Amino acid sequence: MGRMHATALAIVLLPELALATTPPSPGTLVDLGGHKLHVHCTGKGSPTVVVENGLGDYSFDWILVQEKVASFTRICTYDRAGYGWSDTGPKPRTFAQINLELHDALTKLGESGPFLLVGHSYGGPVARNFALTYPQEVVGMVFVDSAHEGLRVSIGPKKTLRLGEDAKGMPIPKPREALEPSDKPGTRSEDLPPELKNLDPMFKVLPELEQQMQLWAQQQPGVYDAQQSETQWSGEYFARWLAAPQAGTLGDIPVVVLSRAEGGYTDADLDISAAQYEQERKQGQRNLTQLSGNSRQVILPCGHNMNLEAPEDVAKAIRQVVTAVRNHSKL
Repeated sequence: MGRMHATALAIVLLPELALATTPPSPGTLVDLGGHKLHVHCTGKGSPTVVVENGLGDYSFDWILVQEKVASFTRICTYDRAGYGWSDTGPKPRTFAQINLELHDALTKLGESGPFLLVGHSYGGPVARNFALTYPQEVVGMVFVDSAHEGLRVSIGPKKTLRLGEDAKGMPIPKPREALEPSDKPGTRSEDLPPELKNLDPMFKVLPELEQQMQLWAQQQPGVYDAQQSETQWSGEYFARWLAAPQAGTLGDIPVVVLSRAEGGYTDADLDISAAQYEQERKQGQRNLTQLSGNSRQVILPCGHNMNLEAPEDVAKAIRQVVTAVRNHSKL
């Protein structure tokens, strides 16, 4: 990988030390006026690719994709506030708040765009809202098994919820960079479950250094406080999108929708049939292609975490959108 310098080697050889100390950040800590955001940009070229991670995921989880994409254009991964090296940010963690912080960080870094947004899972709707908020700066998108309004998720034994149905109709507060005392995380290290000290097997495809980063990052309590606020407020956006036609809201920018072939549901776990669950999932993914007049869907024979399971396919989809942007062409 070319990143195994002496500090990294010490982390690999002493995993117990890696968990007790903060590993060096691969990117830059950008000061947003009281809190810092970790952004890692590599490669050269335009458009600049910007990755919005899934819930509980980190910038380095995308290293396999980032190394491939950096060979043909510039790419920035980052950690949302409370994640990894990024400080706790202002709350609530609305899409607008997350978008503002990313936009300000890119501006301060001199990453002027135009941007090609890549959104995985929860990061899909966050990136979509960024494109709706800053339409002049976004020239393409890749949805990576993205969440969407109406997506049914399991919330317990024999219980599911469609995203947007949990909305309270709360007005979405204006985003801000200034921190307030109430923004302090409520989760402490001692509250975290012990299983977080074990690396999930899906991360074994990452290089050793990134595996150690994953173990360290999932034991930082700030991320769980951030996630709680993120999920609490996302429903308000999904409800608004459910209430109004969304076809064409991204204009004609090139959009690739990557969807997994099978949801893998079983009747035993659900309050509806697995067949209905799967039908809803597939329809929701097709609906994402309707957001732009210049889109295509690619079905991949893998699971949800495509950045780990199918990094070549994700990089290929990004390259297709980069080519369409550069040539001002249809996908």
